[in-house]
Amino acid sequence: MLYQIYETQRSLMEPFADFAQAASKLFSNPLSPFNQVPMAQRMSAGYDLLYRLGKDYEKPTFDIPSVDVDGVGVAIHERVELDKPFCELRRFKRFSDDPATLTKIKGQPVVLIVAPLSGHYATLLRDTVRTMLKDHKVYITDWKNARLVPLSEGEFHLDDYINYVQEFIRYLQGVYGNCHVISVCQPTVPVLAAVSLMASRGETTPLTMTMMGGPIDARKSPTSVNNLAMNRSFEWFENNVIYRVPDNFPGAGRRVYPGFLQHTGFVAMNPDRHATSHYDYFKNLIKGDDASAEAHRKFYDEYNAVLDMDADYYLETIKTVFQEYKLVHGTWDVRSPDGKLERVRPQDITATALFTVEGELDDISGSGQTEAAHDLCTGIVRKEQHHLEAKGAGHYGIFSGRRWRELVYPQVKAFILEHQPSASPAEPARGGAVAAVPADTSAVAAATVSAAPTSRSRRPSARKA
Repeated sequence: MLYQIYETQRSLMEPFADFAQAASKLFSNPLSPFNQVPMAQRMSAGYDLLYRLGKDYEKPTFDIPSVDVDGVGVAIHERVELDKPFCELRRFKRFSDDPATLTKIKGQPVVLIVAPLSGHYATLLRDTVRTMLKDHKVYITDWKNARLVPLSEGEFHLDDYINYVQEFIRYLQGVYGNCHVISVCQPTVPVLAAVSLMASRGETTPLTMTMMGGPIDARKSPTSVNNLAMNRSFEWFENNVIYRVPDNFPGAGRRVYPGFLQHTGFVAMNPDRHATSHYDYFKNLIKGDDASAEAHRKFYDEYNAVLDMDADYYLETIKTVFQEYKLVHGTWDVRSPDGKLERVRPQDITATALFTVEGELDDISGSGQTEAAHDLCTGIVRKEQHHLEAKGAGHYGIFSGRRWRELVYPQVKAFILEHQPSASPAEPARGGAVAAVPADTSAVAAATVSAAPTSRSRRPSARKA
């Protein structure tokens, strides 16, 4: 019933939001007579803020038309490689008419970025993708809004998430020979499970796993997010936060954890910060500070755009990761597509290097939660395990913004290059022939020298490819 009430309220607010937008333009347009009345700028700013508080936020686009590769502009074509009922494997294909640049980018590592399915869209990792496109072939998991998935597509479980990840890895291995995997926040757990299962079966595993800010062991340094999941019973979540999608969506009748509840939880974590941000936006509009106002719009266009999660997936994640700690206890059994139950054994991983990243000020995944992966992956030799604590970085800072670009990314890039074969496998047939290019070992060395020692005394060591 709550979902229906929310949708009714949103529908009633829509015309008022449209009116506020029109009124804001009426008071700000220099050709409008209303622009000449006293306090017109304040009226315009007030209506603009009202519009943004009441509008419906749809899924943003990645909007990466091009990237700069060593001073050369490289065009980006975004396309869907694999389309699954609950997820798209999205590729950012790079094009250049500069022969040297084309040869270079064809020989670069292939990276699968596994985006979180925790309320926000994969576009939250736009800065991650844009930065990595300079030096890598990039694919990303673009999870679909569950309210748009018809009931005929069936349910979506945590096991299905893991099976999707394995399918995507196998697809890239079939095209390129192998790949590197980066998981950000929530997917660190299912990605570790996916690679563990592949290793246990004797399959080829990714060259590297980079895990950033995820709850591998949520018992360590629990945050407010962890405490909520740990202190409420499974039945409480099932009875209080699970609702059916209203009739006006393709997924009508599907049981989901609604995105608007997740968004409410996000805002409730720092209400004063959001209130101050909106007030600053209002003042910037009055002052005519267009740059600051636009930065606010871009952030909240992303932050306020949320998706629904299938109820089975959401509840199983709560139970498996935050209540029973099945991964760290070694009691997690995953059902494969053929119906067989398989035990998750991270200790079986031997041929995949591991790099974990945490933010010093992370208030979502506490200190030590991601690093705990090293204690589980005992089959990986110590020299192939590395950890980084990003000083001064919060949760979002480890994959977006200045600290990501200047502190975290150089070490992630060096780690991937260190484990990249010197000659990359050929592109798919539609991509043309590839000229293999040796890895830039000087770049590896430069990046690794700057790596700070960790509590485990592990740091990337430069090797010639």
